[in-house]
Amino acid sequence: MACPPHAIVIPYPAQGHVIPLMEVAHALADRGFNVTFVNTEFNHARVVAAMSNGAGSGLGRIRLVEVPDGMAPGEDRNQLVRLTILMAEFMAPRVEELILRSGEDGACPGKITCMVTDYNVGYWAVDIARRTGIRVGAVWPASAAVMVTLLSFPKLIEDNIIDAEDGSTVGEGTFQLSPDMPVMHSAHLAWNCIGDHDQQATLYRLLVDGVRAMEQCDFVICNSFQDAEPASFKLFPNVLPVGPILTGERSGKAVGHFWQPEDDECMSWLDTQPERSVVYVAFGSFTMFDRRQFEELALGLELSGRPFLWVVRPDIGHGAVHDYPEGFLDRVCGVGGQGKLVSWSPQQRVLAHPAVACFVSHCGWNSTMEGVRNSVPFLAWPYFADQFVNQVYISDVWKVGLKAVADDSGVITKEHIAGRVEELMGDAGMRERVEAMKKAAHQSIQEGGSSHGNFDAFAEAMKNAAPQEVSVQDGGASPGNFHTLADGMKA
Repeated sequence: MACPPHAIVIPYPAQGHVIPLMEVAHALADRGFNVTFVNTEFNHARVVAAMSNGAGSGLGRIRLVEVPDGMAPGEDRNQLVRLTILMAEFMAPRVEELILRSGEDGACPGKITCMVTDYNVGYWAVDIARRTGIRVGAVWPASAAVMVTLLSFPKLIEDNIIDAEDGSTVGEGTFQLSPDMPVMHSAHLAWNCIGDHDQQATLYRLLVDGVRAMEQCDFVICNSFQDAEPASFKLFPNVLPVGPILTGERSGKAVGHFWQPEDDECMSWLDTQPERSVVYVAFGSFTMFDRRQFEELALGLELSGRPFLWVVRPDIGHGAVHDYPEGFLDRVCGVGGQGKLVSWSPQQRVLAHPAVACFVSHCGWNSTMEGVRNSVPFLAWPYFADQFVNQVYISDVWKVGLKAVADDSGVITKEHIAGRVEELMGDAGMRERVEAMKKAAHQSIQEGGSSHGNFDAFAEAMKNAAPQEVSVQDGGASPGNFHTLADGMKA
């Protein structure tokens, strides 16, 4: 008896990428695939440790595999540019070996028949797929708008928006990719928001190479939905919207998280709070604060007078007890106090809780989609990379949140934080808009919805040995394979 189709899934080694790629793996398994999910050794250990019942809990057809990332023990893996460069040297040979040796014993899961790679992994994964003769699809786990900026490199250079060599800002720095797209700032492009100039230039060149590699992909799917970003999908209709992808929760269990879950104490605390009263505060896995900003955030939450649930990662930088404002923990976070501090939260469940009224967020795309799915308005506070473009959509395009604005010294003050929270709480129009987005998001992923249909078509095509066309579920467009998207890069 023949084994089912077998996909190797390769996430970029950061939590905001591992989580949605894990859900893609589950969605493929739901459609009959066996899956080999490849994490770096460092991240594999964290994912397994964070799973409540061990490595095999709830994985079914999914097999977790670890490969080296080339970084030394204890080295800072938030050095994304260095990590990306090392992946090509250390991960690539092991991934190719996994593919070539798969199915040798004749038992299931059998020979790997296709690859699903995070777009951000880069050219080497696509090269391996082509050398080993398997078809390859890429997952773009962020907004379609950010992907459109990458696919528009030639236009941005031709229009004198960015420098061709390093991607840095030239000219006035603002641009619009089409009349329907929002005005963007070249200083806020993803590669211009990471590290120093040399790191930005290196990342830019890696991204350009990545776009060229995507010409060789059979398909690209995106964690967004048609009604969220219609202008982006109009510009590049071959990108298949399949979102919003369920990120991190499967049958009540966290999947793909790096942080060890605590008990459900925060959920029990939410149960004691009035409906739509709680400010939820979470800044993802990368955001760091200096001491002053951390204290202003704490004091702003206190000044709001609202109950709050604040996720303070162990490594957030200045999040140790002695860096809280004097007396803050006693005044605000004691028994029966205004606030609740946790080092990790089951974010899907928190945002779905009726007590949550608004979301103070770094605007990471997973968090953005989770807030939209649960009709929670945002106080948008981006930190780096794509988050600034996401903020534009939250506050200016969808109008489901307000921007956190720094003062002349670069600090978002406690008074501003408290004031914005009060605005969010009282804005009925914003509540209506985010409810409408929630409805559209849920319709897209239900049976018969556009995103659901796109993923079905993608999965079916990935089962086939020969390339075939996939019809995008958006009301009429029927593009072919993804490689036609990047024709403009050939010039």
